[in-house]
Amino acid sequence: MYVRRLELVDFRSYERVAIDLEPGPNVFVGANGVGKTNLIEALGYVATLASHRVAMDAPLVRVGASAAVIRCAVAHEGRELLIELEIVPGRANRARLGRSPVRRARDVLGALRMVLFAPEDLELVRGDPAERRRYLDELLVTRQPRYAGVRADYERVVKQRNALLRTAYLARKTGGSRGADLSTLDVWDTHLARHGAELLAGRLELVAALGPHVAKAYDAVAAGRGAAAMAYRATVELGTAPVDRAMLQEALATALADSRAAEAERGTTLVGPHRDELALTLGPLPAKGYASHGESWSFALALRLAAYDLLRADGIEPVLALDDVFAELDAGRRDRLAELVGGAGQLLVTCAVDDDVPAALSGTRYQVDEGAVRRAG
Repeated sequence: MYVRRLELVDFRSYERVAIDLEPGPNVFVGANGVGKTNLIEALGYVATLASHRVAMDAPLVRVGASAAVIRCAVAHEGRELLIELEIVPGRANRARLGRSPVRRARDVLGALRMVLFAPEDLELVRGDPAERRRYLDELLVTRQPRYAGVRADYERVVKQRNALLRTAYLARKTGGSRGADLSTLDVWDTHLARHGAELLAGRLELVAALGPHVAKAYDAVAAGRGAAAMAYRATVELGTAPVDRAMLQEALATALADSRAAEAERGTTLVGPHRDELALTLGPLPAKGYASHGESWSFALALRLAAYDLLRADGIEPVLALDDVFAELDAGRRDRLAELVGGAGQLLVTCAVDDDVPAALSGTRYQVDEGAVRRAG
């Protein structure tokens, strides 16, 4: 799989730009702030329907414009598919596949498979558990796009359940009785247990498959300096492998019943996949709080490389993007990384200095200036 062409209209700093891309390495060179990352971000948005830089869509639309458009032509197994997304802040995005409208924007998921590593990924190691949950869920959807619906259903249930708990909590605090009725909570418990068990099962299966790839990737990036591992820590008892969805649903239902009083007291849902953690360790110690900057950077990179290797093992050849990565690495790590990614079907690299990219990744070069991209040479 590779992106043959990318077109942007009113996306970030670009009023309009069109770029023809090639298989193999594609390196975008330009000063900081001229829009290199915007190109990678646009493709990442097509692949995940989210930005790796911001939580809201509004910053993606060029100042003064009302909407942004991303179009990309993806070649895969001898065929080409045109994907188009229109981003309208405050409204549902519109999408087309092969020039035909789709009912929901998430119907385009899976048309472009992509793994993106960026400086923001340092938060996968140093940040809150939500960052690691997002990493798992986005990879889960990349492997099996149906999980986009599972994730959306689960998030909708948690939102509704939290609203009910919050209303009751506020009513009790103000001394009133109106709105304090929790009789419908049992219905939401049933929905949460069902959707939560499906999401939890997907995550558990993913972590089991991903773990060996993480250990291998970290060993390669860090040249054997430490053993990286991961473990899923749930808010419910998981039992033993293999994953049993019925047992997970029962465990969630039981945990929700047991935590009812505490949830009513705090006004929020305390049990479920939205509270789980992906624990990362280096040797016997947790990576968060103990890993050095270099170790944290290597671990974050290993998580993305592991995702890439897992997808390839599944028979999926995703696009691999490295956003401003080489400038953070010493010469040894640069060469090791170049060796690891050199065989990618399509590799997209951004850098401020061309010399930062190892010669082993010689390929198509692009010069990026303010609002413009041209092929170099």
